[in-house]
Amino acid sequence: MQNTKLLLTSLTFAGLLALAGCSFPGVYKIDIQQGNVVTQDMIDQLKPGMTRRQVRFIMGNPLVTDTFHANRWDYLYSIQPGGGQRLQERVSLMFDSNDQLIGLAGDFMPGVSRDEAILGSEGSTTEAKPDQPKEQPKTEEPPAPGSLLEKIQKEVDEVETVPVPTPEPLETSPQ
Repeated sequence: MQNTKLLLTSLTFAGLLALAGCSFPGVYKIDIQQGNVVTQDMIDQLKPGMTRRQVRFIMGNPLVTDTFHANRWDYLYSIQPGGGQRLQERVSLMFDSNDQLIGLAGDFMPGVSRDEAILGSEGSTTEAKPDQPKEQPKTEEPPAPGSLLEKIQKEVDEVETVPVPTPEPLETSPQ
């Protein structure tokens, strides 16, 4: 009896310890984001010689402005997705004594943006290979008579434009 009670207590205690160390499956854990979101497109807009004001317009306020390094702005961003591994990105912008951008350092570098790398640059021209015929632009066919598209198009065509009234300027001289 005494051994059974001791065994039951020991197993219960061991079970509670094992359960305390486990995370419950199906529990939602939120993503934790901190700092400034910095994208490659924002970095690509930066040019040497830009003023602090222009940089702040593109990048937003820096997360860290150091008193001892007044000519450096630091942008930090970290994310911990759902209790997983924390990822961190950092960019430091340097200014000269005239408050003009002279350089940057960190995880992002100027260059081809991720969007341009995926979609291709707009300025580049692509020529069709001689063995492949060029695609003809598709012409839009009119909607079938009596269809919903025709009714919508008819309503759009019949809409009358109404000019937007412009407000009168306020008097600037006191009376």
